[in-house]
Amino acid sequence: MNRHADDDGVFIRSLATRGHLGGLSRSTGNVVNVMDAMGMDIVIIETVGVGQDEIDIVRMAHTTAVVMVPGLGDDIQAIKAGILEIGDVFVVNKGDREGADRTVRELSAMLDMKPSKPGEWQAKVLKTEAQCNRGIDELVAEMEAHRGFLFSSGAINHLLEERNASMFMDLLKDRLFSEFFSHIKVNGRFRQIIDDMMSRKKDPYTAVEEVLTEETGRVKWTGSA
Repeated sequence: MNRHADDDGVFIRSLATRGHLGGLSRSTGNVVNVMDAMGMDIVIIETVGVGQDEIDIVRMAHTTAVVMVPGLGDDIQAIKAGILEIGDVFVVNKGDREGADRTVRELSAMLDMKPSKPGEWQAKVLKTEAQCNRGIDELVAEMEAHRGFLFSSGAINHLLEERNASMFMDLLKDRLFSEFFSHIKVNGRFRQIIDDMMSRKKDPYTAVEEVLTEETGRVKWTGSA
């Protein structure tokens, strides 16, 4: 990555997750939107690694590549975490290591057993050696093939619809929480709620319903003023 940091037309930015689950930073989506608005042809997003529920990348990327390494138990992790459901391309890197061919065979067998509908994209398993630049051309070609499939089949429209809906809902949730919580924290209502919960005068469910009623009324009144 460092070799290309100064290349023309290349921008590289590291983003800390800061504890945010999903394998990505909370600001990753914003950065991708800026790159898209700048007219960048290709945006590559690298996650910090994903688990069963940490798969935000599938809601953001057009093509998702799952990279595994032989000998680290990634094949078992794939079964446990449901990684097979999110990959459009599967890559076994460090293909010169012992067990690489076995990992490729096991992944291929699991993909063959995965239920699929007619006309769906059929993911492949590729073997690469990044340091030796082996298998990289094949990987790029497979990603280009998946991009072509998305546009030729019309699947890109559904993908973009889901991405836009997800983006809107995430922004709306953040904005509503910020609006409501900042107000009840400043006016002392939050402290009162916590004290009532500590003394068991009020349960959290009732407290949330009360705050929603109060704050929704406040927002409506403020907006009509």
